[in-house]
Amino acid sequence: PRMFHVVLLNDDYTPMEFVVWVLQHVFYKGKEMSVQLMMKVHQTGKASCGVFPYEVAFMKRTQVHQLAEKHDHPLQCRLEPVQGQDED
Repeated sequence: PRMFHVVLLNDDYTPMEFVVWVLQHVFYKGKEMSVQLMMKVHQTGKASCGVFPYEVAFMKRTQVHQLAEKHDHPLQCRLEPVQGQDED
């Protein structure tokens, strides 16, 4: 199956602690890895949280958006296809 990166995007309003929490609870990252990924998002504008088949990636993106909305944060993420895959 085609694989997709789930990419978190930086914004000026979502607290860093919330991003770390999302990484731990949606992507099952450990505390240290979550902090490292959050800092990459903060410093570079985006970071891939993992690579998944489309259905799983779509579900994780949906979870991020639902949690952000529930907690009144503008955190966004998007799906980016893994480069170099054969397209049928």
